[in-house]
Amino acid sequence: MNKAFVKESDGEDEEEGQAAPPLPAGSKNYMTRRGFQTLKAELKQLLETERPAVVQVVSWAAGNGDRSENGDYIYGKKRLRELDKRIRFLIKRLESATVVTPTEQQNPEQVFFGATVEICDVSGGAIGAEERYQIVGVDEANASDGRISWISPLARALFKAREGDTVRFQSPAGLREIEIVGIRYED
Repeated sequence: MNKAFVKESDGEDEEEGQAAPPLPAGSKNYMTRRGFQTLKAELKQLLETERPAVVQVVSWAAGNGDRSENGDYIYGKKRLRELDKRIRFLIKRLESATVVTPTEQQNPEQVFFGATVEICDVSGGAIGAEERYQIVGVDEANASDGRISWISPLARALFKAREGDTVRFQSPAGLREIEIVGIRYED
């Protein structure tokens, strides 16, 4: 059957920005300077290295004749669409970014965006286990590295708390109670 009559999904209808969850409606895209520079470097690498290399392969493959059964051409065009989608996403995120410098925080005794917070679990499984998290932007969050998004349940529970405060929040594992052991702001 002709493609004109069949709805085939090749992934183009998917939401842009699969790498990061969408921002809450009406909120700013807060980001640390490090996160901004990381996204900017990725964009530069895609525009100056990866995309030109793929364009060269597609151009070479197109010159080989029949494109309908040319694997290099078909895969190259698909990869080019993926790169262009990621480039558009990065450009939008960088344009809408509000860069926050954690070391310039006006009230370092409270938890705000950019804070590195040391917490101690006072309820649940690992009582007394200390963990450290930095509250960062949506695009730079990586829980395994100790960087959590400012829209995460833990970060929202920590906002405006002070050292020594006990905070309760709903985690995927259930209700948790944690104590704030330390707060610091670093780049």
